[in-house]
Amino acid sequence: MNPVIRDWRGKRVWIIGASSGIGEETARLLLTLGARVALSARKLPQLEEIAAGYPMAEAVAVDICDHASIMTCHTGLMQKWGSIDLVLIVAGSYNEMRADSVDMAAVNQLIDINLRGVYQCLDVVLPALLKQGSGGIGVVGSVAGLSGLPKALVYGPTKAAIINLCESLYLDVRPKNIAVYMINPGFVETPMTAKNDFKMPALISAPEAALAIVKGMQRGTFISTSRIVLQTG
Repeated sequence: MNPVIRDWRGKRVWIIGASSGIGEETARLLLTLGARVALSARKLPQLEEIAAGYPMAEAVAVDICDHASIMTCHTGLMQKWGSIDLVLIVAGSYNEMRADSVDMAAVNQLIDINLRGVYQCLDVVLPALLKQGSGGIGVVGSVAGLSGLPKALVYGPTKAAIINLCESLYLDVRPKNIAVYMINPGFVETPMTAKNDFKMPALISAPEAALAIVKGMQRGTFISTSRIVLQTG
């Protein structure tokens, strides 16, 4: 378990992947709860549009595949805030793929965004969190990482790797007072799932997902698994 969060007011939260879907709605919810939120993604105009309605929000462009971009943003936030209480890595991508249509360009792109991108974020934020001896990291994975699924020949394995990574990360940093939140949504109504041509069981909205995620973090939950919480650790 992680520490219980009783009050979001004044918490400094950096959300990477906040231009739409779960990231956007989680940012909106935390802002209404009084947190100070930096919204990051590649699409700065979309971030600025979201942030415009909230005095405690700021938009900062970041490419999760570009280590220098992440470092620049982190440095700027640390100079402005002094420290960061929570980093949420929500950015991710999905391409349908089956064994008879392997596309190595798409394979590499998914691995870069869904897995290497998370490592690049951790490489930047972990030293500062460990130095300050407090704070937390949340990573959005997927229930697709729990079992093989049709059309998820690459997406599923990247999310399985993220689950394993977070389990190992928890063992390493929780004793050092750093929280780790492993978030595994099921089907959530977002631009990414909009292209699915099959029935999505237990489909929920992005605001519903954001609420479940925030409640899970407030309880100190380590693993949250869809709908959204079927399993906690």
